Amino acid sequence: MPILEVIALDAQDAEAAQAGGADRLELVADMASDGLTPSVATFKEVLAAVDIPIRVMLRDAKGFAPGDLKELRRRAAELREAGAEEFVLGFLDAGGEIDEGVTLNLAAELEGCAWTFHRALDNSNDVFRSWAAVQALGCDTVLAAGSAKGVEDGIENLKKLVTQAPPALLVGGGLQARHVPELLVAGVNGFHVGSAVRPSGWDSPVDSASVREWVNRLV
Repeated sequence: MPILEVIALDAQDAEAAQAGGADRLELVADMASDGLTPSVATFKEVLAAVDIPIRVMLRDAKGFAPGDLKELRRRAAELREAGAEEFVLGFLDAGGEIDEGVTLNLAAELEGCAWTFHRALDNSNDVFRSWAAVQALGCDTVLAAGSAKGVEDGIENLKKLVTQAPPALLVGGGLQARHVPELLVAGVNGFHVGSAVRPSGWDSPVDSASVREWVNRLV
């Protein structure tokens, strides 16, 4: 069955997403920076508010290089101690290739945890070459739009990526309702939304009715 992952910024978002039928959350802070690591306090509030899986972002700067890798590892350890079991991360090097060394360095803090390699893939030099590189990193999911410009531009790439060997493909990044039928037919069964379930964009909280509409599209 297809799954729906919803971006949450706080416990209010998390509760609305769960009420609407979301299967999983991606917990982030600061969407003005495209999503950074949330505080431990926020994670604890969300953990107490819902009983669906929570994937926590590990990212401390705009772009696809870490600001302070040592600090990210420390924060990952704190989040694990607070109860986090699933994460989101992934980095590029200065040449636009998957930074396997940096990603594995941070992933070493996550032994036994499930994690998603996020949209760094879309911003790499070649999404297909990068997919092959990501396969060796240990993630169970890749969040991708198929293009740095978003799903509209990357949909043909997504149709090819979903046929590749694991990890699983989770489609997000400018995903719109009209993309869903075509992606379902292609075999995509993971969908990721953020502003699409916020009627007034990022200035408004997640709306449970909007989440339910997305869940119903995937049936």
